[in-house]
Amino acid sequence: MSTIPHAPPLSARTPWPVVGSGLVALAVAMGIGRFAFTPLMPLMMRDGTLNVAAGAEWAAANYVGYLVGALTASWFAGNPRLGLLLSLAGVALTTMAMAAVDHDAPAGLGAGLRAAAGVFSAWALVCASGWCLAELARRRVGALGAWIYTGVGLGIALAGTLAWLGGTQPASRLWLELGLVAGLGALLVGSLSRGQGTAAAEIEEREAAAFARPPRNGQAALVLCYGIFGFGYIVPATFLPAMARELASDPKVFGLTWPLFGLAAALSVAAVARWSKHVPRQRLWAAAQGIMALGTGLPLAAQTLWAVAASAVLVGGTFMVATMAGLQLAREARPDNPTPLLARMTAAFAAGQIVGPVLVRLLGPGHWAGWNALDWTGAIATVLLVLTALWLWRSARPSPESATMFTPRPL
Repeated sequence: MSTIPHAPPLSARTPWPVVGSGLVALAVAMGIGRFAFTPLMPLMMRDGTLNVAAGAEWAAANYVGYLVGALTASWFAGNPRLGLLLSLAGVALTTMAMAAVDHDAPAGLGAGLRAAAGVFSAWALVCASGWCLAELARRRVGALGAWIYTGVGLGIALAGTLAWLGGTQPASRLWLELGLVAGLGALLVGSLSRGQGTAAAEIEEREAAAFARPPRNGQAALVLCYGIFGFGYIVPATFLPAMARELASDPKVFGLTWPLFGLAAALSVAAVARWSKHVPRQRLWAAAQGIMALGTGLPLAAQTLWAVAASAVLVGGTFMVATMAGLQLAREARPDNPTPLLARMTAAFAAGQIVGPVLVRLLGPGHWAGWNALDWTGAIATVLLVLTALWLWRSARPSPESATMFTPRPL
């Protein structure tokens, strides 16, 4: 009598296709779709296809699109993998289309493409976090979820390195090259994620994380802290290469700030994933937010190239740790369906990003007490980051991994 072999239980299946899918997806969505404009902006200004005012408008359009994407990402709560694949295809198409933006392009085309890229990037971040973290939790390897966030730093470093090495090329050609890379990444994610599950979380999973679930007012505070985080990091994340360009005109010099930012992001997340499994995620977020405050405050004390480089390391080395810890806290708070809370946190983050450049513009070109608009915005961001870091540290709860170390196991 023949027997039909049974498929291995879900917990026994290898998690690496899921980790690889999340890592590549965030590299494409955030490193290219979200942040490629930062190293390419000074090159487009050099080519004469962009001025300072248009650059600010394009950046603001991307932030608004990111907010819209965060608010609508819950559409994919039932099948986040589908939302992830659609968003990655959108990132690739909008990035390649940026190559067509030149002197003769219709007014508003560049801003429209950047807005669309912001929508797709937010969808990808929410869907990748919601889907990958849930799949890894079902395989009982939830700690591996930290590794997917190294993709953001790797994507930033890749885009920055391409812009640095190809700095003598027209920016339009670099947009096309990055769009092709994004398309290949989208195909790779589709291949790696094929055959993986999309079902809702199991009852045991919900019960396992119930003890770490913060109350509703705690969830609201997490959303607020995440929004302030978005406000705090956005000035260096948007203007670091441009600030370096004012101090050194050679693209081989000022272009290094963005790869440095991305490399610091990737290495910091990898270090946290490897050595901080039992640190409460809220305290990890608090530490990252505090160090980020040092990075935003440093250029206020010394407006030199070394200060800009140090700011790139400090902010780049903490912004993805804060992102990872915040989104994992959302996963713990709503293990049954984290996508809505992830979307609210991402929306608050996007709103904070919008407030930063708007405040710079409202303050205008004048100086007060020797500081310009960027300086005052950085000072406000530094104070708010310090205050939220203190609250996050004091209100931290144990992480599931650390708590299970002291929980008796059944014999």
